[in-house]
Amino acid sequence: MPGAELTGTTGPDKYRGRLSVKLGPVSASFEGEASVEQIDPSGLSAVIRGKGIDKRGGSRGAATVSYRLSPVGVATKVAVDADVTLQGRLAQFGRTGLLEEVSKALTADFVACLERRLRAETAEEAASAHAGNVKGLRLFFVALWRWFKSLFWRDRGPGGRTT
Repeated sequence: MPGAELTGTTGPDKYRGRLSVKLGPVSASFEGEASVEQIDPSGLSAVIRGKGIDKRGGSRGAATVSYRLSPVGVATKVAVDADVTLQGRLAQFGRTGLLEEVSKALTADFVACLERRLRAETAEEAASAHAGNVKGLRLFFVALWRWFKSLFWRDRGPGGRTT
C-alpha cells in the first residue's frame, strides 16, 4: 500500500505498522496495529482490522477490510470492501468527498502494484514492484479533480438524464 510500512509483528496474524499520508497542507503519520481475522481458506476470504493514531496531528483512524478471491477462467478476481473511520484533522476532508477520492487513488496504486507482483515471472521481479510513497500534492490534486468532475459529469441514464 502506498505510504505503508510494516514495522513488526505482535503475534500470529497480528502486525504493527506505519501509514504516512500528505494531502495538500495536511500530513499524517499513523502508527498502529492490524490483525487478520475470520480467515476462511475454503471460501478464499478474510477480514483485516486495523487502527492507528497520528500523535503529531491528533487524528485517529480505524479500518475493517474484507476480501474474497474467486476464480475467473484462468485468472483470479479479488473483491475488497473497506470501512474506514477517521477522527481529527484528516476527517475534515471527508466532508467534501475528497477523502473518498484520495482513498480511490490510493487503492488504484495498491492494485497496480499488486498486479505487477502477481504478473512477475521471477521472485526478483516481484520483489522490485513497489507502490512507492504517497505524493501528497499530486494525490491531493488528482482527488480534487475527480471530486470536481463527479459534481458535473455524472452517468447519464436513458434520454440523457442524470442518474
